[in-house]
Amino acid sequence: MKYFVTGGTGFIGKYLVARLLARGGTVYCLVRRESEHKFGELKASLRASDKKLVPVYGDLAQHKLGLSKADLEMLSGKVAHFYHLAALYDLRASAESQVAINVEGTRNAVELAVALGAGCFQHVSSIAAAGNYTGTFREDMFDEAGALNHPYFRTKHDSEAIVRKECTIPWRVYRPASVVGHSRTGEIDKIDGPYYCFKVIQKMRNALPSWFPMVGVDSGCFNVVPVDYVVNAMDYIAHQKGHDGRCFHLTNPDHYTAGEMLNIFAEAAHAPRFAIRLDTRIFSFLPNSLLSMVTKLPAVRRLIDSTLEGFGMPADATLFFNWNTRFDNRDTADALRGSDIEVPRLHTYAPRLWDYWERNLDPDLFVDRTLKGNVEGKVVVITGAGSGIGLSSALRLGEAGAKLVICGRTVEKLEEARQKIEAVGREVYTYACDLADMDSCDQFMDQVLKEHGQVDILVNNAGRSIRRAVEDSFDRFHDFERTMQINYFGALRCSLAVLPGMSARRSGHIINISSMGVLGPPARFSAYIASKSALEGWTRCAEAEFCDRNVFFTNVNMPLVKTPMIGPTKAYEYAPTLTPEEAADMVVDAVINRQSRVVTGMGRAFQVLNLLSPKLAAATMNMPFRMFDEKKVLAALDRDKPLLEPSAEQVAVAALMKGTHY
Repeated sequence: MKYFVTGGTGFIGKYLVARLLARGGTVYCLVRRESEHKFGELKASLRASDKKLVPVYGDLAQHKLGLSKADLEMLSGKVAHFYHLAALYDLRASAESQVAINVEGTRNAVELAVALGAGCFQHVSSIAAAGNYTGTFREDMFDEAGALNHPYFRTKHDSEAIVRKECTIPWRVYRPASVVGHSRTGEIDKIDGPYYCFKVIQKMRNALPSWFPMVGVDSGCFNVVPVDYVVNAMDYIAHQKGHDGRCFHLTNPDHYTAGEMLNIFAEAAHAPRFAIRLDTRIFSFLPNSLLSMVTKLPAVRRLIDSTLEGFGMPADATLFFNWNTRFDNRDTADALRGSDIEVPRLHTYAPRLWDYWERNLDPDLFVDRTLKGNVEGKVVVITGAGSGIGLSSALRLGEAGAKLVICGRTVEKLEEARQKIEAVGREVYTYACDLADMDSCDQFMDQVLKEHGQVDILVNNAGRSIRRAVEDSFDRFHDFERTMQINYFGALRCSLAVLPGMSARRSGHIINISSMGVLGPPARFSAYIASKSALEGWTRCAEAEFCDRNVFFTNVNMPLVKTPMIGPTKAYEYAPTLTPEEAADMVVDAVINRQSRVVTGMGRAFQVLNLLSPKLAAATMNMPFRMFDEKKVLAALDRDKPLLEPSAEQVAVAALMKGTHY
């Protein structure tokens, strides 16, 4: 028996081709010249011979699918079953492209099948052809379809209409539900349908324990079936007599609300389940016109789209949460009686679907998480890179292939830094600059942009720290001016210089080396923390303005690091601190993942403590302030006097609060 198949290299198609080959038939597969490699992959995966799986070159957009005269003559009168699976299912695709492929492509396929005198035209439609019908849609219903308010719904309905009205040979129509992976292997080729929710479930699992009860909504009426059921049922029915001119729903007798389906996959992923699910009908008192108007507001639309994009979900996928159509499949059940082909329960194979997605299709698997992949060939400016955190970060980024631009106040230190970076064989440019001087800052940035064209990543690392209690600063207002000048105004000046270019290119990243003290404000650092807090405040505002232009901002809440900056404070010789290399790890994390904030576990603890109980947080920071007596600390700063040995209690507190300024 000879078969002709369109869409044979697609997901459903390859399983159908395998079934037809297993019957001992010869399969002629429509292939575009541009997709010849896909046919080769299909043939190799099925281990099919040249005589059993034959490519026929053509195109859906052409009359009679663009087959050559020789192919038309070869196939005329010999095709027993013509399977039309090829279609465009992409919620992001334009209406024009969906009409061209789904509607006109079906018309061209029908034209070819009639010209060949095929025994039966087997058309794979979709439950989307029912539109947003209210109630139960039967297999013998078609013109009763509900609102076809999306191009995919409309084109699937229109393409089925062509088969019903224009096909002059016997035909059968199959309407699969939302097709998911294979029930035994979990295999699927792309993310759509229920898979759009998988990223949400994964994020919940990573953030919360599995026992944590979640609150969600119950809406929509979802129907999912595994690909093996669709193919087995279609293959079986196609080869049975007496079904011409009929439609078959390849659907699941079980319909799921959004909450029910999410809970099935959450259980498969060992993620928190939605213990409380609110029925969206509780909002029915709101006029539909009002809800429609609000969701169409540009600001609201951008917010919704941005949220969905964060989970890899197209905005149009929300249509399915308002889809309440149920599908009757009694004719299909009757046709399959005695075949042992039935739909498995979703919960029995959901773990396989989840496992396959997480191992093979999770979008994070395709994100380049290497430092080299994120910085190679890019212009990276690091301020204050003559030593400490800046130098260690420059070495890491330089080794990964970044085009480094570093600056500092001391020419000698810059020269030493240049030699160290060049020792790993990388490109580096040095500039002497005092970022506390706005004119010097402007000259530096102007020169960088003139000589290097653009800045891809800016690391605002240069800074000044002053450790002095407020009660000792009543007459030292200049301490606050000095820290603000370099920590805030200097970093801000550099950022404002590179932002126009980043915005125009819709690409860029600004990283600010902030302090853990911003999250858990310590005593004795009011001037320093105030300047870093100002920079963080500006950064969050800028992020809100530029996030839709692919410009990223990161605050690195750095704990206490063993650098020359803390060298004069001999009391810190007993304090557990990060090494500059460990600090550079945090900068690398920021470069690769581009999150809004990079913080240590201790910093996160202070952040939560300040959120839940600011008074307790203040009391906690007061403990080391009083414990490390300022007079003794000042005495320790005198290089002519021996360092005072800390008490056991002081050592214990310092170790417990590693990285905390005190």
